[in-house]
Amino acid sequence: MSAESNQLFRQHERLFESNRFVYPVVSRRSGGVSIGVNLNPDKVCNFDCIYCQVNRRSEATTRFVETDALLAELDQMLDLATSGKLFETTKFAATPVALRRVNDIAFSGDGEPTTYRNFDEIITASADVKRRHGLDGVKMVLITNASMFHRPHVKRGLAVLDANNGEIWAKLDAGSEAYYQLIERTTIPFHRILTNITAAAQVRPLVIQSLFMRVDGDGPSDDELAAFCDRLNEVTTAGGMLSLVQVYTVARPPAESNVSALPDAEVDRIVAMVRSRTSLPAQAFYGVAADD
Repeated sequence: MSAESNQLFRQHERLFESNRFVYPVVSRRSGGVSIGVNLNPDKVCNFDCIYCQVNRRSEATTRFVETDALLAELDQMLDLATSGKLFETTKFAATPVALRRVNDIAFSGDGEPTTYRNFDEIITASADVKRRHGLDGVKMVLITNASMFHRPHVKRGLAVLDANNGEIWAKLDAGSEAYYQLIERTTIPFHRILTNITAAAQVRPLVIQSLFMRVDGDGPSDDELAAFCDRLNEVTTAGGMLSLVQVYTVARPPAESNVSALPDAEVDRIVAMVRSRTSLPAQAFYGVAADD
């Protein structure tokens, strides 16, 4: 490698390693590159899930979203990924050819993205950046706990997603209030989440993202899993559209030491139960850290 090429290589590396809001991930699950957008760099979340990998006890290095900086990082990242320069960096040089494509822009990060007060504005501006790059076919994915769907500015943001090849992945990890509180540890009542998911699913199809695990060595009981299926059926009976139920287990070290992954066979059993009790499509994701 020439000195000039080596310098260019290092420049590409620095372009995203120093980013504060936007980051690339190669995802075998999605079949390409997912561009992550972190709207919660302060690590503040209205849930405190026992399986979360974010350490909320350590101080965040960035406290606020700087809109101009975030959009500049997104613009730069889309340029790197679509031009192929991303795959000239050390971290992404070994990416298989089949995965060298931008699959989605995913709003997630270190907290609940819909708690960001300018959520609708940032979704609109990000859609504009995507459009400028000619990426109309690239999805905009919102990964959310559905706690804020009833807020007007969030409803506006969801409508922008609908108009820009958006997809909403709503978290639902429980069937009962008691299990919900065990897992999510939040002051937001379970019925708010269920009401929000139902209302949003009446407007557009949702993907349900559910993570089950062992807590102190025990997985969810059959009664809890039956209640979970009942909640899904209540959504569809009310006219809600659910396109997929994603059944996960722990894939990376969680913040709480008493939480561990379910065996693959147990994940498969939950998937089979969801399919048989709800007639919804369901997909398994196992506790393998190398999944993404």
